Amino acid sequence: QVQLVESGGGLVQAGGSLRLSCAASGRTFSTYAMGWFRQAPGKDRVFVAAINGNTDYAGSVKGRFTISRDNAKNTVHLQMDSLKPEDTAVYYCAAGQADIGLPLVKGHEYDYWGQGTQVTVSS
Repeated sequence: QVQLVESGGGLVQAGGSLRLSCAASGRTFSTYAMGWFRQAPGKDRVFVAAINGNTDYAGSVKGRFTISRDNAKNTVHLQMDSLKPEDTAVYYCAAGQADIGLPLVKGHEYDYWGQGTQVTVSS
């Protein structure tokens, strides 16, 4: 069982930056593929970024967002730069199991989810 708790969301102006963090419980954090998804009001939850040895990003955030992990601290981060109003959403952290080197980009591939953190970007 893995429990995930996101933090770092908030209100920021367009062009600004935020850094999201996800703290995970459990001794086997390093064995999990980790990802970030987001859900805007009235829309489906969509993939943002993933890390599992390698990284992968949604096209809409590539070059602006960076995912990283610290296995010693059981945390995964999402550095978000050059934020746009369309980045406004609830951001979710997720953990799943996969062969190392294979980032997971689909929601159903993940087994555990955090409660989400709100990111609001004003124009």
